[in-house]
Amino acid sequence: MAVAALFRGAAPGCGGPAWLWRLRATSGHRLASGSSGHGSDPADGAAWACFPLGQRALVRVRGPDSAPFLLGLLTNDLPLPVPADGAASPPARAGYAHFLNVQGRTLYDVILYGLPEHPGPAPAFLLECDSSVLGALQKHLVLHKIRRKVTVEPCPELHVWAVLPAAPQEVGGAAPLPEHQGPAILARDPRTTRMGWRLLTQDKSPAPVARGRLRDVLDYHRHRYQQGVPEGVHDLPPGVALPLESNLVFMNGVSFTKGCYVGQELTARTHHTGVIRKRLFPVQLSGPLPGGGVPPGATVLTESGQDAGKYRAGQGDVGLALLHSEKIKGPLHVRTPGNGPVALTASVPDWWPTAPK
Repeated sequence: MAVAALFRGAAPGCGGPAWLWRLRATSGHRLASGSSGHGSDPADGAAWACFPLGQRALVRVRGPDSAPFLLGLLTNDLPLPVPADGAASPPARAGYAHFLNVQGRTLYDVILYGLPEHPGPAPAFLLECDSSVLGALQKHLVLHKIRRKVTVEPCPELHVWAVLPAAPQEVGGAAPLPEHQGPAILARDPRTTRMGWRLLTQDKSPAPVARGRLRDVLDYHRHRYQQGVPEGVHDLPPGVALPLESNLVFMNGVSFTKGCYVGQELTARTHHTGVIRKRLFPVQLSGPLPGGGVPPGATVLTESGQDAGKYRAGQGDVGLALLHSEKIKGPLHVRTPGNGPVALTASVPDWWPTAPK
């Protein structure tokens, strides 16, 4: 099977049918307020906005020991495939997790894709990461491999796409259908349904799914920031970000019942105390902005001048800030050199749980 070949690192055949994870229809969500939130115009007939994520890369981890190896490093359980009714092979599944250092701070955020190898029961996994840390992640994995029967290698033959519904009411929340034959992995974004679908494919065409249109990747990042979803090293600086302050629980990225993993102690202790004073919040900026945008790490202040947190990253007038939860309701601002204060409004995404822990 083509996808199994990709997971094993073999050259896939070009003539086989595309492998597709099909889901039951589920209710959709509009991506952001206003039609410009994801760069889609329903008038052009597109049902899906397709974003090529060139800043994301894939690492393949395969071998008999791949599952216990990854479980000892990741914050979450693995997305092992489950049998599907009437399916000839189990469907792929996606999961979200962080790699932590020994101090319990985030090193790398990853989306995992799991599919069993054929033949044999040994699972294989693809890890989607920020492309700028591809080499560092590979070294991190090899460092911890020791004597395990695991192979770690890049997977440049597959490309990462985000696929977001342009008009959910037209498609009924059903999965997009890959447009071309060939190996493909399609899964719901495991962080939140607001982030649509992830598609891994060899296809470089501008429309990898039926009724899809190529859109500006900047619109994807703008939508992501509006939803409060961090992604990559700018939003989650390695060795700096804490997983629970980064809303890892809200994004289904941590298990408190799995076995031990590197950095678990601080994460578990913080969770069980129930005290998380700061979180990453989506923020809207207003007023004249500096030419290069608000610098990462800029101090966010309350109206009275008290420290409310730090600006983390963003795009234009939207971004993320690590803020004290009790200070987000009042007026906030950031001081920028040469431009004076920039007003900042924090919001709580409506997909967050109503009683967060």
